[in-house]
Amino acid sequence: MKNTALSHIHESLGAKMVPFAGYNMPVQYEGVTAEHETVRNGVGVFDVSHMGEFLLTGPNALALIQKVTSNDAATLYNGRAQYSCLPNNDGGIVDDLIVYKIKEEQYLLVVNASNIDKDWNWISSHNDLDVEMKNLSEDYSLLAIQGPKAMEAMQSLTSINLAEIKYYHFEVADFAGIEHVIISATGYTGSGGFEIYCKNSEVIQIWNKVFEAGASFGIKPIGLAARDTLRLEMGFCLYGNDINDTTSPIEAGLGWITKFNKEFTNSENLKKQKEAGVTKKLVGFELTERGIPRHDYEIVDADGNNIGIVTSGTMAPTVGKGIGMGYVKTEFASEGSEIFIQIRNNKVAAKVVKLPFYKK
Repeated sequence: MKNTALSHIHESLGAKMVPFAGYNMPVQYEGVTAEHETVRNGVGVFDVSHMGEFLLTGPNALALIQKVTSNDAATLYNGRAQYSCLPNNDGGIVDDLIVYKIKEEQYLLVVNASNIDKDWNWISSHNDLDVEMKNLSEDYSLLAIQGPKAMEAMQSLTSINLAEIKYYHFEVADFAGIEHVIISATGYTGSGGFEIYCKNSEVIQIWNKVFEAGASFGIKPIGLAARDTLRLEMGFCLYGNDINDTTSPIEAGLGWITKFNKEFTNSENLKKQKEAGVTKKLVGFELTERGIPRHDYEIVDADGNNIGIVTSGTMAPTVGKGIGMGYVKTEFASEGSEIFIQIRNNKVAAKVVKLPFYKK
């Protein structure tokens, strides 16, 4: 089991630690609902240093990224980030990721912790373009400082104007006394804030200064359980739940990051799938009766026939009801469709709704 550079701090703060993607990670501190509300209404800090970072450098770096990712990275400019995915050859997804353009001929790819080795091997296997690849995952830490008060709470720690960093943009700047930190507005919670990339040797200083600066704003450490409820209220996909090696980006509602103005892995088949239509789609749903949907629960029609499966589900703290995402047959995928979640022996009514569940 690996530790992050901050694991001992989480333990000293009384966090409940669990194994996650090979790392010893804080799942909660004071409780999921309280932590969720801290991020929705104030400011909270996640240690997400288990995430993977690959640096791609050279004249063909963009060409390699274009070959292995579904989105069009040619639209990126310095300081711009992009959500994308790595399609496989069989119609599924190797992983979803964020691509950062650091400077000309240099890009940072941020991948899911559980897929670091898989992604590295996949991208490397396509690197016949002499692109220099560095796996920085073991050397870098990542803090997500999230919530509506994050900007005001953190402004004293940097010389740049945080208000000028737009969503999915970033700056390489000073932060908490450390030079050359990536300050990125690419949060996973839907409540604003920043993600801070720094070296492992720098993260304790940054953590301490973040909590000093945020003290008067009620800043708190937040665990991965609240991260999951926050992202689910936004309808953001989680790899391993809502997308995986067998789900296509078209089925998953990720057509918006699947650009057919270039060739990429399996693009011809995915284009045919988009044109012909799919037989199942990922939808968001709200329960209209009491109950909590969970991963792998069956989705059925009014007669009890199987029409799909729940991929993510929870009792949503902000929304105040049972919500979830799941794949259903296309004829049940339109907004307002009545579906039922099989919770043990009960068929619990739900309706398909437009994402996100949480609207500011």
